[in-house]
Amino acid sequence: MQSQRHAWPLTVEEAIAIQEQLRDEIITSDQLGTVQYVAGVDMGFEAAGTISRAAVAVLSFPDLQLQESAIARRPTSFPYIPGFLSFREIPAVLDALEKINTMPDLILCDGQGIAHPRRFGIACHLGLLVNMPTIGVAKSLLVGKHESVLEEKGSWQPLRHRNETIGAVLRTRRGTKPLYISSGHRVSLPTAIEYVLRCTPKYRLPETTRIADKLASSKEAIS
Repeated sequence: MQSQRHAWPLTVEEAIAIQEQLRDEIITSDQLGTVQYVAGVDMGFEAAGTISRAAVAVLSFPDLQLQESAIARRPTSFPYIPGFLSFREIPAVLDALEKINTMPDLILCDGQGIAHPRRFGIACHLGLLVNMPTIGVAKSLLVGKHESVLEEKGSWQPLRHRNETIGAVLRTRRGTKPLYISSGHRVSLPTAIEYVLRCTPKYRLPETTRIADKLASSKEAIS
């Protein structure tokens, strides 16, 4: 499923070089078929951050019922630095994805897609390595500016940086903070907004993220 495009870097300089090398391969137009399964990936850390714990949850779509889940652990090999989340998290995420039998048609990542200083956030990086459609669904702003978002669910504003639209600031539930949505790989921004809204029937976060987060932070996988 995954392609070994590069060695995992140990320094920020090496990581920047990889981001700048691979970002031109990211596709921000729709190249996804019928979506029957959506997946969420999330991370937790154990042993004072020295062990990375990745969780993947695969849900049926559109009814969002958990079909399969997996957890993988490996030593943490990159520090926490904003803008370089993928180098800290993706190695364990790839291990978790290797454990599942139900391949998702779309992955929602807890982090940025192209809404990133070098247009290569974790959703882009993961999507390219596994050649799957991915969406960045971040809880906080990394780069860019936007206008105020109306309170109604589904309201959104363009997120802009360096004179280009890099994502959307989307209200998924009235009375809660918006989410920062951006294309990861093989998904356009309008399609990303649509799927995120369809995956958030009740809460602020998509069901994919909520379930993966519970897996990543709990002691046992959900069956």
